[in-house]
This record gives sequence, C-alpha cells and structure tokens, in this order.
Amino acid sequence: MEFTGFTNEDFEVFHIDGLEDRMEALIHTIRPKLEYLGNHFSPTLANLTGNEMYAHVAKHARRTINPPKDTWVAFASNNRGYKMLPHFQIGLWETHVFIWFAVIYEAPNKDDYGKTLEAKIDELYKSTPGEFVWSTDHTKPEAKVHRDLSKDELKDMFERLQKVKKAEILCGFHIPREEAISMKPAEFLNKVEVVFKELLPLYKLA
Repeated sequence: MEFTGFTNEDFEVFHIDGLEDRMEALIHTIRPKLEYLGNHFSPTLANLTGNEMYAHVAKHARRTINPPKDTWVAFASNNRGYKMLPHFQIGLWETHVFIWFAVIYEAPNKDDYGKTLEAKIDELYKSTPGEFVWSTDHTKPEAKVHRDLSKDELKDMFERLQKVKKAEILCGFHIPREEAISMKPAEFLNKVEVVFKELLPLYKLA
C-alpha cells in the first residue's frame, strides 16, 4: 500500500454513531493509513533520535461504550508500549490532523522533565516556531498557539507538569481538516518530517 493522503471520509468517521460502527469504519479507512505512517516514520525517527523507534497504532481496545473521538499512531523506543515514555504521534480529530511530541501522565519521570523544561524556558520560548501549538491534555482537541503564549504561561505549563499527577505536556503542529484533505501525499509526509525535526530538541531534553 502507498499513502494516498487523508480524505473527507477519514474525518467523517468521527460522526458515525455507536462504538462498533465507528470502529469498523475507522479500521477500514484510517487505520491502514496510520499503519503506513508508522512504517514510514519509524526509521526516520530512529535516525533522528539515535534510538530504535517502534510504531504503535491505537487499537482503542479498552472501549466498551464510547466510540473514539480521535485516533493515532505513536512512536516510542519500546516495542511493548509508548505511554510511559516520551513519544511522537500523528493522528486525527474530526477537525484536524495533529503531529505531536508528548509526555503524558503515565510517564514516571514527568516531574523531572518539567524541571528540565523550566530550566530551559528562555531557549524554548525563543526557538519554538510561532505556529506550533502546546497542550496539557492529550484527550482534548484544543491547543494553544505558541506565538499567542507569554513566557509565564508556558512556564505555568512546565510547573504544572512537575506538581499535578494528571498533568501532561504536548508540543507540535495542527493541520486543519480542509488543509489536510487538500495536501498531496508527498507534501503531507514532508510536513510531518519537518515538524518532527523541529520537535527533536524536546525529545533530546527528555
């Protein structure tokens, strides 16, 4: 299979009612694309990070009632799981594609990482591209655009990561639905690679 890009049908999956029906559509439309992206970017990320990187496509296996509102492929240096490690993600909500570097609440050393980020705040505030976005909760689609954040607001996120058990930090890029649909496959793959390269310093700090 080759990557054909994302279509309106992919995003419409999240409007299908019922867990079984939505999962069936997701498995047939989006999952093959995520599997392709996983195979495509694992070697790229291994090359960038210096670690073997394994792709984990979301299975949503624990769900019994609520259908998934987003789906993704994650990349981490452990072939058994990614949630406890700093990782990269590519995925979809109904409104956009996300490309993330993430440290989520399962990561055991996230408080140490928060301290590292806080110590590097001046550098990170200056070097993060203005159009990039930050989030403190991977279960919500909203994110804050870097150019709209004050240094103190960013510092608050880093401090929260150290103190709050459920706190998370994600940084990356959103591609709005209409734009993602209009992108040629090669253009999309290139954009993801550019974003991953920009996110590499955050991974290295972790």
